Amino acid sequence: MKKLLWLLPVVALAPLAWAAFAPLELASRDELFEIPKGTYARRMAGDKVEILPDTIHLTLGLNDQLLLRNKDEVPQQFGPVLIMPGQSFRLPFEVASTYSFACSAHASGQMAVIVAPTPEPGWQRLKWRWQHRNKQPVQPETVS
Repeated sequence: MKKLLWLLPVVALAPLAWAAFAPLELASRDELFEIPKGTYARRMAGDKVEILPDTIHLTLGLNDQLLLRNKDEVPQQFGPVLIMPGQSFRLPFEVASTYSFACSAHASGQMAVIVAPTPEPGWQRLKWRWQHRNKQPVQPETVS
């Protein structure tokens, strides 16, 4: 029995070691944000509509494509792009950095996108898994 007691901590730590070193894979590299129908009308009526965060965090090689869906009745601007009603816009990122965009759907008119490098095996990867454990996969959709 004593010979098997040393095995207990090893078995208990095995899932933690796997999470720290196993490759990271996601069903989609898209990070989805939707502009709901009626957003513009609510804003014009004086409602404080906050549908998008001040900062969007992405990670290279994992969730490094920003996908914006405009379900509103009016066009929305994101950076130099005008997203028409019913359309989606996908913006892939290839360099870890902080990006600033003008955004008509955001209450302040501005939005930042912070793209972090791919987490290295070990503590960085374990921390990333922990922070993203409850994320729901993005449903595939044709981008127009």
